[in-house]
Amino acid sequence: MSIFATASPTVGSATAKDGGGTVAAWLFLCCALIFLMVVIGGITRLTLSGLSITEWNPVVGVVPPLSATDWAAVFAKYKEIPEYRAVHSLMRLDEFKGIYLWEYAHRLLGRLIALVYAIPFAWFLVRGRLPRRLIPPLGGILLLGFAQGGLGWYMVESGLVDRPEVSQYRLVAHLALALAIYAAILWAALGIVGRAPHPSPLPASGEREGPAKREGEGQSGVAVSASWVLWRWAGDAVLLLVALTILAGGFVAGTRAGLTYNTFPLMDGRLVPEGYAQLRPFVLNWFENIAAVVVILLVSAAGWRSVLPRPARAALHGLVAIALLQVALGITTLVLVAPIPLAAAHQAGAVLLLTAAIVLRHTLRRVPIVDAASRAPI
Repeated sequence: MSIFATASPTVGSATAKDGGGTVAAWLFLCCALIFLMVVIGGITRLTLSGLSITEWNPVVGVVPPLSATDWAAVFAKYKEIPEYRAVHSLMRLDEFKGIYLWEYAHRLLGRLIALVYAIPFAWFLVRGRLPRRLIPPLGGILLLGFAQGGLGWYMVESGLVDRPEVSQYRLVAHLALALAIYAAILWAALGIVGRAPHPSPLPASGEREGPAKREGEGQSGVAVSASWVLWRWAGDAVLLLVALTILAGGFVAGTRAGLTYNTFPLMDGRLVPEGYAQLRPFVLNWFENIAAVVVILLVSAAGWRSVLPRPARAALHGLVAIALLQVALGITTLVLVAPIPLAAAHQAGAVLLLTAAIVLRHTLRRVPIVDAASRAPI
């Protein structure tokens, strides 16, 4: 959260030279590309395409195989790894091209994101168009992006020698870092375009503040400030649970546990099926986890009874809608044994849910304007 804390400049600091619009648009574009990257990464995993390119080659690898000889060479390298022998031993060259192109698209998009982020960052920095408070966190995000490239290869490398698939731990680490980068960029962009409400009530024009009025407002302000802390805690809880659920989903994908119990609401006709506690890591035993959805619904119920600022209420409603959609997608994907289009939509829904949780938490970062007649937000 240190990046999040420093990446929330006031509107005034962002508008000093740039108006904030260009910088915010650039950051939102990066978020959109990372969102697409996560979805394509999920499809790459679902189609077992991730190990089809057995070399890193960050620069030379931009050029795909262009001739029959080139295709034969990369296919021959793929035949040398355990996945080919264990899973794709009967694969033909035309089938190999299909999985190769998914992994190639994934890596090419990663290179594009690096350019789309690094070049404008350098240009804005040199031209002095970045808010000063954004420079350290945005520079840190750039370093995290380079680390993500190395971590991606470290993940692929785990499936090239001794095992027919990548390590689920490295897979989840790769996913976690991608989402952390996405969240940090989104938070910075929201900090530019969002208008934080004034932390204390302002007297009406020409109105004098008497001792009784100031005392009433002070008591109301204290109540709102205290209750707003509770709302921020609720936002933190939602964000944490959504993130943990996504990472648990990464373990499910990494071990293909989602293909184990494909009935709902019971699992193989039982609430707790035989052998359920034997899944490793143990977090996989929670892949029917509904904690995040329950907390979202509870927070939503509290929101209906509270006086929330309009941005926070809108963000809360959006969060609930996306959570319910994600539940429907998850159940359908599970029952239909994870068809690729539905599974990809479910992964996209997870990132949308994370986005909604971040937006909600961002709207709760300041105490709203109140007066003595207002009810406390919670």
